Amino acid sequence: MTLLIQNGTVVTHERQFVADIFIEGEIITAIGAHLEVPEGARVIDASGKYVFPGFIDPHVHIHLPFMGTFAKDTHATGSQAALVGGTTTFIEMLAPGGSERLMDGWRTWTGMAEGRSACDYTFHIGVTRWDDETEATLRELAAQGMKSFKVFLAYKGAFGIDDAALYRTLALAKELGVIVTAHCENAELVAQLQGKLLAEGKTGPEWHEPSRPESVEAEGTAHFATFLEMTGAKGYVVHLSNALALKAALDAKARGVDISVEGVVPHFLLDRTLTEREDGAKFVMSPPLRDRSNQAVLWRALEDGLIDTVGTDHCPFDVAQKDMGRENFTLIPNGIPAIEDRVNLMYTYGVSRGELSLTRFVDALSTRPAQLFGLYPRKGAVAVGSDADLVIYDPAYRGHISAATSHMNTDYSAFEGWEIDGRPEVVTVRGQVAVEGGAFVGDAGRGQLLRR
Repeated sequence: MTLLIQNGTVVTHERQFVADIFIEGEIITAIGAHLEVPEGARVIDASGKYVFPGFIDPHVHIHLPFMGTFAKDTHATGSQAALVGGTTTFIEMLAPGGSERLMDGWRTWTGMAEGRSACDYTFHIGVTRWDDETEATLRELAAQGMKSFKVFLAYKGAFGIDDAALYRTLALAKELGVIVTAHCENAELVAQLQGKLLAEGKTGPEWHEPSRPESVEAEGTAHFATFLEMTGAKGYVVHLSNALALKAALDAKARGVDISVEGVVPHFLLDRTLTEREDGAKFVMSPPLRDRSNQAVLWRALEDGLIDTVGTDHCPFDVAQKDMGRENFTLIPNGIPAIEDRVNLMYTYGVSRGELSLTRFVDALSTRPAQLFGLYPRKGAVAVGSDADLVIYDPAYRGHISAATSHMNTDYSAFEGWEIDGRPEVVTVRGQVAVEGGAFVGDAGRGQLLRR
């Protein structure tokens, strides 16, 4: 299998330039001007288009038992939606419930993904309890190349862990050279505020955000940072949503804590007023959508590199599932589907209509996740020897987002009707064309488990 991409504007995290790219088998073997066309090679003309490294979503939920139900995507639907949106690798949160053995969870998640994912994938290993088996299991999984853990400082009684387990997880991660990702909200404060609001008869989705306000997330972020400081571990704050929490992370970084920050698409573009609508449950996620004033802060931090990456926290539920919490906001399954829309939304409202540079766009959505999670330069790069995961992006395309045309397995979009400037025209996965003209045309089982 040989492929030559001609005349595209190649964009990396450092520069952009016009070049041809030659692919043999699964890897890039040559980059240069006016490369010869080998006999039998397929040629794709990328004139007037960008050629990006395949995008990496560092925060995805595909299989997820949560709040009495299950996320709606399968690894088939989720991976194909990812590819249509330009994401060629995702990192899924493997998060067994607190009563489930971690190794059983590993077998469940990997069994569901194997042979069913169209794009490459790997896992953050969720530490949802600490018992006699936990350390040995984490050591085994790290030895198998699962070099990132996930902890929840929220969801008390479900996924959340206490401080003793947090300390042990971080100490072990330091020893093993594993990065620990963390959902940073103070679980006790959330529980107390939820109880208080419900007792006052405040039960609608608009009360979700006041039950876990900005200060509660900032406290959780500072709490995590303190434990990183005490253990010397490397940490990564997922889906940071507001200026107070960002300050807590940056203050920790300034005193030498090894901490990185992830933003997710909904927090850059959506705000808490959406939960006041009749269909407000659709917009419930945690941390919640915030006051719009936080968005300018997040965009500026992204532009300046203070927010390292942009993921989705993709977690698809349908309208009927969201309605489970119609009379009690604490029962609304948390999450917004976005794996298909991340690249187009960030390009449109960050690059095309905002002040985000193309190189920082590529860095935050591809290269930096690859670097942080042990995938670079195999992934996240347009370079000789790298996997031929490429996105030929047409900036002239104009369209709209709609649940009716989505490949995600859900019946609504939080971005229904939003305009997009540009889309992935061709997407390759390790040298094979997986998307053409916005349609999935690839091998439905091509995806590989990436050991890092």
